[in-house]
Amino acid sequence: MKIELRLYASLSYYMPRQKDEETTHLEIQEGITVMELLEQLKVPSDAVKIVFLNGVHARGDEILNEGDRLGVCPPVAGG
Repeated sequence: MKIELRLYASLSYYMPRQKDEETTHLEIQEGITVMELLEQLKVPSDAVKIVFLNGVHARGDEILNEGDRLGVCPPVAGG
């Protein structure tokens, strides 16, 4: 099944690349959770601050479904 993935800012380093696009469409296994997918992509859990699933704040234990849109943001600093 396929999902849409966006990893923002410093997390974009872990994004599987497809023609230098900001959004990647990934083929994933059925029944995988948000955090399991991020582990597979080698995204450090302490680098994840905000997770959005289909535009709604997510905890990370949600099971991904066909066509889901997943966005992940790192902690942000600055003034």
